[in-house]
Amino acid sequence: MTRRLRIKHTTRVEYAQPAASSHNEVRMTPLTLPGQTTLDGRVLVNPSTPTWAYWDYWGTQVTGFDLMEPHDHLTITASSLVETSPSDPLETAPTWAELKQATADSRLLEFLNPTSRTTIPPELMEKAREAALGMDPHETAWAVSSLVADRVAYVPGATSVNTTTAQAWEQGAGVCQDITHLTTAMLRALGLPTRYVSGYLHPEREAELHRPVAGQSHAWIEYWAGDWTGYDPTNRTLADESHVVVGRGRDYDDVTPHKGIYRGVAGGPPEVTVEFTRVA
Repeated sequence: MTRRLRIKHTTRVEYAQPAASSHNEVRMTPLTLPGQTTLDGRVLVNPSTPTWAYWDYWGTQVTGFDLMEPHDHLTITASSLVETSPSDPLETAPTWAELKQATADSRLLEFLNPTSRTTIPPELMEKAREAALGMDPHETAWAVSSLVADRVAYVPGATSVNTTTAQAWEQGAGVCQDITHLTTAMLRALGLPTRYVSGYLHPEREAELHRPVAGQSHAWIEYWAGDWTGYDPTNRTLADESHVVVGRGRDYDDVTPHKGIYRGVAGGPPEVTVEFTRVA
């Protein structure tokens, strides 16, 4: 069923003392893709300042801006209206030999190599191989996702942005970014091209129209098995019309919602809120 979602993503930063200047990049505008159309997308900044937009190497829309005057706070409000529709039925997966041939000397290789966030020890590679023994690429993606979700419980605040995949596995708790990084790392180790997806997930599948609902940013995977297929390992489901794609990359560092540097005294962590309203 087609949905139309209004999303408001607000990030507020308070500085202990006024920052002399800051330079920022924001990745919060959903993409227009098959099954997803961004009808409206805008980023507002307070204190007010001009912004500019461009597409980065990974195809994500980036909004940039500079604040060159002293400021004691920064508020970024990204508002979008997105229409989503159900995914097409899955096609038959290629054989592993066909997949390897298609991957060779193509850009898919970028999604096979480990990064600092998707590096796992040999024992975890072996667990992935055991979980997916004898399976085709689709079955492999789902089995490995279940392996990770069975081991790593979704616990908000259990990890930080600096937590490694191995640490999340060992403690058995993490957030969607940890679960997605672990799944990505294991699938790449098995030879399945996998990319990290950053976006939003409406928390209520049967949401009442025009009623705002609090939510948050989300992360899931897309794996290549003849075509890109979205799968949400945290929720053990294929990505569907409740998922809204903002960016894709090798890991979180390629699609971080807000990156910035500033001159001044360190303040507290940013306050982030995401509000969804289903309008159709």
